[in-house]
Amino acid sequence: MSSQNAQSKGEMPAAEAVSLAELVRYQDGAVVSRTLVKRATGTVTLFAFDEGQGLSEHTAPFDALAHLLEGQAEIVISGKPLTAKAGEAVLMPANQPHSLKALTRFKMLLTMIRS
Repeated sequence: MSSQNAQSKGEMPAAEAVSLAELVRYQDGAVVSRTLVKRATGTVTLFAFDEGQGLSEHTAPFDALAHLLEGQAEIVISGKPLTAKAGEAVLMPANQPHSLKALTRFKMLLTMIRS
């Protein structure tokens, strides 16, 4: 995919240094997402969660790595609650139920690895 095509689909610019946290903005009472890279082998998506917002329990067929850029979240994996804060990452294994809830407003980079 050419850089121009990627940008027209909302992906991040290629061969450029960018501030990830500035690529998505918080919205009151909402979860906002932006796909930065989408390939057959995986996706990289940036999320902004308003305080109290979350994603209900679900499973995914692939491993997913959640890297918190700002704030604090509770991530529950197979019934085990974890608290993660800016600068920390959590691997959510494939086929295990997980959910996320914003303890404060938070932004995360989610890398889905299709293998």
